[in-house]
Amino acid sequence: MQLPLHPGHAPRWLFKRMVKLSKGISGSIIEEYGTTELLKRLSNPLWFQSFSCVLGFDWHSSGTTTTSMGALKLALKDVDGIQVCGGKGKTSRKTPQEIQDSRIPADKEALIYASRVTAKVDNNCIQDGFSLYHHCLVFDEHSWCVVQQGMNKRWARRYHWFQQEFLEEHPIACDHSTHVLDLVAEESQDTREISVDLINDNPIHLIGQTTLNSYQEHSMPGQHFIEISPPTLKALQRAYEFQPTSYEELVALKGIGAASLRALALTAELVYGAQPSWKDPVKYSFAHGGKDGFPYPVNKTNYDKTIDFMRDTVEQAKLGNTDKKFALKRLAEFMAC
Repeated sequence: MQLPLHPGHAPRWLFKRMVKLSKGISGSIIEEYGTTELLKRLSNPLWFQSFSCVLGFDWHSSGTTTTSMGALKLALKDVDGIQVCGGKGKTSRKTPQEIQDSRIPADKEALIYASRVTAKVDNNCIQDGFSLYHHCLVFDEHSWCVVQQGMNKRWARRYHWFQQEFLEEHPIACDHSTHVLDLVAEESQDTREISVDLINDNPIHLIGQTTLNSYQEHSMPGQHFIEISPPTLKALQRAYEFQPTSYEELVALKGIGAASLRALALTAELVYGAQPSWKDPVKYSFAHGGKDGFPYPVNKTNYDKTIDFMRDTVEQAKLGNTDKKFALKRLAEFMAC
């Protein structure tokens, strides 16, 4: 999906409708399938893009993510059993507190850990030149999903998670591919194991070699798009004192960032021949219609009819009238043909 960075905000008239329509759509899914199903769908890049386009936002803007999640956060504010935490910029840093303040009886510490580590993985383990600026964790009593987005100077890239191991490959959406150090990939397994061994063997020995000490000099050709500084001995020494038992523990440690993980990966390759993955893990791309008038302007009258239909569908379902739900199912089946 082409997600160039666009200036400005969604018009107020559109955003108000986005909130109403996202409440109708999410309400229908929750009523029919439960809150966990909504989390699963949000973690699917193609479903999420379709959802955003139905709401009427840009087919190719970074705001597809930020504005749609902002609308959904407001839409679900008073819905029992599910909550959206975080958002864009400074709001993303409020995620842990919003989790703690939630009335949902979930494992709050586990959710805060998931929020922190998914962000560290996409910022530090997948070194693609995109820095996270938007992070949302959505959860119910039993499950969670994360939708977050990074940017470089011209493009945005979206990362999706659903209740999974943190060092597994996960869906990433973007049309702009580049050369990536992917420390989550299966091909990087040896690199991960050796990185933990290097730390536990005391990194002070590595500083004495030409490996970490000449870290920048050993950066491979074509990789200079990742603008990070060499790792600090202090961070590596703190990791050594902790003695991590797994790569996940290493990644989760305070002070261990992209520079440290990259240096350890290069050292594992230079000294031990363990080659990490340099393939871009992006697999999803999708586009459709919206706000900027491409391929056509938003039709306010039709938009309001859709909001009314979705609201009425949810209300009728609560009263036991399933005719409209069946109609929606038939429409979905027809669209899939």
